[in-house]
Amino acid sequence: MADDLRERLADLCHSQWSNWMKYLFTKGEFNDDGSFTIDFENVLRWLRQSETLYKDLSNTEQESDRKEADKFLKVLDG
Repeated sequence: MADDLRERLADLCHSQWSNWMKYLFTKGEFNDDGSFTIDFENVLRWLRQSETLYKDLSNTEQESDRKEADKFLKVLDG
């Protein structure tokens, strides 16, 4: 059972990462050399969010995290 739960959680983690990467790649552009450039506004926002404790995020930002947490709860509930 523990191995199955671990695999289901790992699958969810990968799905969340994959969806984030797909989203991220809509927020910039690929350069001719294959590198990727993200617009400055998103860089500033994501840096701010990464340096902010959850309790200090805006309600909208907290709600986004709650939606991600709900996905874990769904896996744990079976």
